Amino acid sequence: MAYRVYLVDDDRFLLDLYAVKFKNAGHDVTTFSSGEELLDALRKGGAAPDAVLIDLIMPGIGGFGALEAIRKEGLAKGAKIIILSNQGQDADVEKAKEYKADGYIVKASAIPSEVLAEALRIIERAAPRS
Repeated sequence: MAYRVYLVDDDRFLLDLYAVKFKNAGHDVTTFSSGEELLDALRKGGAAPDAVLIDLIMPGIGGFGALEAIRKEGLAKGAKIIILSNQGQDADVEKAKEYKADGYIVKASAIPSEVLAEALRIIERAAPRS
């Protein structure tokens, strides 16, 4: 199944690398180089993504700021929000859980094909029942 994926990272090389990996697997990819660009696109509406993979450390609105806005404003409804960062400290992982991130991938610990596989696993995981 093809998914609509938003990738957010200020590192153009990594952004392009992940975009190519997802596109070659048949997914529709939109890239953003900042949290501001992502939030602008989400606020404009349109077709919601199935997943948003977002870096934490970026100039301006970083990953946690964007995630907080997404949750407060009810943006990207139904999308899986996945942190994709080199920040792998326990405090960052816990903060991501507080903001109800659906997944956390440490870039330094995963090659692009592993990022793709883990992101797809998270996207396809059924929502927990309440």
